[in-house]
Amino acid sequence: MALALPDFPWDSLRPLAARAREHPDGIVDLSVGSPVDATPDVIREALIAATDAHAYPATVGTPALREAIAGWFARRRGVPGLGAEHVLPTIGSKEFIAGLPFWLGLGAGDVVVHPATAYPTYAIGAIAVGATPIASDDPAEWPDATKLIWLNSPGNPDGRVLGVDELRTAVARARELGALIVGDECYAELGWAGEWAERPTPCILDPAVVGDSVEGVLSVYSLSKQSNLAGYRAAFAAGDAEVLAGLLEVRKHLGLLPPAPVQHAMAVALGDDAHVAEQRAVYAARRAVLEPALRGAGFRIDHSEAGLYLWATKGDDAWTTLAELAELGILAAPGTFYGSGSGRHVRVALTATDERIAAAAARLAGKADSPLPGVTP
Repeated sequence: MALALPDFPWDSLRPLAARAREHPDGIVDLSVGSPVDATPDVIREALIAATDAHAYPATVGTPALREAIAGWFARRRGVPGLGAEHVLPTIGSKEFIAGLPFWLGLGAGDVVVHPATAYPTYAIGAIAVGATPIASDDPAEWPDATKLIWLNSPGNPDGRVLGVDELRTAVARARELGALIVGDECYAELGWAGEWAERPTPCILDPAVVGDSVEGVLSVYSLSKQSNLAGYRAAFAAGDAEVLAGLLEVRKHLGLLPPAPVQHAMAVALGDDAHVAEQRAVYAARRAVLEPALRGAGFRIDHSEAGLYLWATKGDDAWTTLAELAELGILAAPGTFYGSGSGRHVRVALTATDERIAAAAARLAGKADSPLPGVTP
């Protein structure tokens, strides 16, 4: 017996992936945000140094890791004054997002709000406990029964960035409702447009947003994107100490223990900004190739001011666009995965090698060989 959940969305891409693989020069898979670049040596060496991990690790994290998380928030996110009680490591961020409604004791009659265009795990976490997910970007629409609010900035899939004023309004509304509000911010170091090209995007814990207290507010962050650590499952939450203390007790009972070598590697990664800047430059270069190629092929790019994706549309149904891309050997993700109002967009990831990004650009420009037998570029 298992939970009654929707089909896993990416399974529906299999026929298109099969078609794209028939391209003479192979598939260019731009459908997922899984890093393809190597984990930086400084982090790998830290992991190796900590492999004598004979004892159970602490759910709460080592003192060194908690100090590193708090220091990183002060240095990179403009959030000073966090102590050990304000941070908690997690086994990746997806498990935290999916599990939070359960750990908070939510259920039937409770509402979980998430962005209108959103990564599906916010809704899945609510459905799994019998709560009601509501897609809404307007705090005025959030109902009295709301117990948990998810923000995602920079957004997945659309790369939208919420400014300080928008975050402040959302936090104020959450506090009126007595709801916990959580900012999912794992793309914060990957800003491209306007002021975000020069500095990280705003944090929900910034004093300009929350005032002099982080009560009722959490930030969730993952090292998967900035440090190529998706396989490490390295992430953390920070903010309201009372909320985190309650979550810690639940996680201890459930045995959710971040592996000791990963905890050590995380602490090292958070103290090294150089590798983050280097990886950011790699993604910037790939974006500089792929974005004009999409525009030249008739796509409009919406939002996408930060993150690892281009939120693109030709005005057609997303599955029609995906089928056209598959004929070029390119696989992307349909906007239908991310909300009912996104059916004419596709999400195109920057997480492919330089060579594959260049191949996609050439195919979009009609400069590659005939994509598939019987198809004219």
